[in-house]
Amino acid sequence: MGSELAHQIGRCIATGHYAPGSLIEDESALVSRYGVSRTVVRDAVKVLVGKGLLEVRRGIGTRVKPREQWALFDLDVLAWQLSAQADPTMLLQLMEIRQLFEPQAAAWAAKRATASDIAEILSALEAMSADVANMELFLKADARFHRAVLRAAHNEYLFALSGIIYSSLLSIIRLHNPDVGNNRRIVSFHRDVHDAIAAGNEVDASLKMAFLIEDASSRIKASTALAS
Repeated sequence: MGSELAHQIGRCIATGHYAPGSLIEDESALVSRYGVSRTVVRDAVKVLVGKGLLEVRRGIGTRVKPREQWALFDLDVLAWQLSAQADPTMLLQLMEIRQLFEPQAAAWAAKRATASDIAEILSALEAMSADVANMELFLKADARFHRAVLRAAHNEYLFALSGIIYSSLLSIIRLHNPDVGNNRRIVSFHRDVHDAIAAGNEVDASLKMAFLIEDASSRIKASTALAS
C-alpha cells in the first residue's frame, strides 16, 4: 500500500500538481484523502524522500524539493514525469544524455561483444523489422535493441542507465503518429549499428549510433516546431 500511495503522490509531484517548494497536505489530510492508515502515509513519504522528491521538516511540514534535487534517473521518477503530456524539452534533454553514452557503448560493444551478445542485438533488430506496423511491439523491440547494445558493452554501471532509453522511446512514440515507412527507415539505421558491432568496427559503431540518436532528436525538434 505504501508503494502504491507513493506512486500516486509521486505522479502529482512530477506532473506539477504539487509545485517545487510547496507543502503537500499533512499526514491527517493524506489519511483522509486516500483512505489509508498513517503507517501507509509514512511509508509513502519515506519512499519519496528517498527519491529526492520530498523533505520533511519538523514544525514546517513536508515540502516538495527542487527538480534538480530529484533522483531523475530513477525509473519511477522518469515514469511519473512521463505520465503527463509528453514534454519535448524533457525528451530532448534525455536524448542529449543518450548522445553522451550510447555511441561510446556501441564502440565498446564492437570491441567486447560475445557471439551471444551479437545474437541478442540481431534478434531485437529482427523483431523491430517484423513489428514496423505495431507501435507498441516496435517500441519494445527498439528498447530491447539498445539494452542489448549496452549489455554487450560489458559495463554494469552503463547498463544501469537503460531506463533512460525506454523512457525517451516511450515519449517519442507519444509525440509521433505511427508511420510504417518511417519505422522501416529507423530499422535501417539500427541495422547499420548492428553491422558495425558485428564487424568489430568500434569507430563505425560509435558514428552509426550517434547518427541514429541525432536523427531521433531532429524528428522531435521538427514535431515540436510543427506543433507550435
